[in-house]
Amino acid sequence: MIRFCYEFWSNRRYTSMNRIMFRYADRQLTLSQKTAIRAFIETLFRKEKKALEGITYVFCSDEYLLDINRRFLQHDYYTDIITFGLSAPGEPVEAEIYISTERVKENAGQLNLGFKEEMLRVIFHGALHLCGYRDKKKAEIALMREKEDHYLRMYKKEILR
Repeated sequence: MIRFCYEFWSNRRYTSMNRIMFRYADRQLTLSQKTAIRAFIETLFRKEKKALEGITYVFCSDEYLLDINRRFLQHDYYTDIITFGLSAPGEPVEAEIYISTERVKENAGQLNLGFKEEMLRVIFHGALHLCGYRDKKKAEIALMREKEDHYLRMYKKEILR
């Protein structure tokens, strides 16, 4: 399952048109403004001064992501996102990010947010992990939330221009 898309696309060189890809494992997702989201993720990497080769976002169900969590991370719980960096240290970032659409929808309801806003937060959260941000300790979590909020505001501002 890991490297689901990477293996499929490994012979293909990334271009500006496909540096950020959205794929679907066992769930479809209607995500408006995909082109704007792709471009903004590249902006996020530029702002964080990280070289980007490519990211494949894979949207899936809770069960699909739980299986990945158990098999590859030995964690037996649901999560909204798992990020796998595939590049060697010092190389431009290449990664796969798996997102449970069910978990994002549930979290959005619990937080009283719209699904799209929570999905954007999770998409940016995965990119921020690849830029080196962590979220295990209290201070790391606070910084991650600050960065997520910053990039959400910036994205909304750019879209409304």
